[in-house]
Amino acid sequence: MSESGVLDASQLTKIYSDGRRDITVLDGLELTVRDGEWLAIVGASGAGKSTLLNLLGGLDIPSAGQVAVAGRALSDMSESERSQWRNQRLGFVFQMHHLLPEFSALESVAMPARIGGVSKREAEARAQALLEQLGLSDRLLHRPAALSGGERQRVAIARALVNEPACVLMDEPTGNLDPDTAEQVLGAMDALRERDTAFVVVTHDPQIAARMDRQLTLASGRLAPR
Repeated sequence: MSESGVLDASQLTKIYSDGRRDITVLDGLELTVRDGEWLAIVGASGAGKSTLLNLLGGLDIPSAGQVAVAGRALSDMSESERSQWRNQRLGFVFQMHHLLPEFSALESVAMPARIGGVSKREAEARAQALLEQLGLSDRLLHRPAALSGGERQRVAIARALVNEPACVLMDEPTGNLDPDTAEQVLGAMDALRERDTAFVVVTHDPQIAARMDRQLTLASGRLAPR
């Protein structure tokens, strides 16, 4: 790796086998995400964008190469250490919000902090502040069924930020939203610019890519500037 960032990938390779042949999805990929940077990764369907995000987040294991988060190589950790490191250093936002139906917005956002050992009072204070920042001050006690699609995704974004991670990984965060609702979510995200958190967003959406500090294209298993 060159200059170290909050998230670094070095010679990252992922090969799948369908039983007859090997399929190389990522081929010696290199990436450094700087502190506070907002980065978009775009590419054709099937280019390996979600695979890359799963490797960067330690949700999958590379065939070769390594990923370092906040200066620590994920491959040097046990599974339990990786899980704890993810909880404290990374946030995740997926295309589907993955909110549990029995929990309110406040409870859902506070949950990662509670899992990380933060007191209920402190976790809920952090959660409330984030939800208010994302324009959901009147939705704190609403469960997912009572929230719109855009509101659910904003809750998911707040949940990803509650532990003040070094980096948030987002996989098509507006993919299930209509254009107007997507714009509302993007506008809410702009309110997060003053934070030191880096964002890596995998997207097909040119509206999101245009808002980022840097755009990279994933093709033939490697990243190149757009």
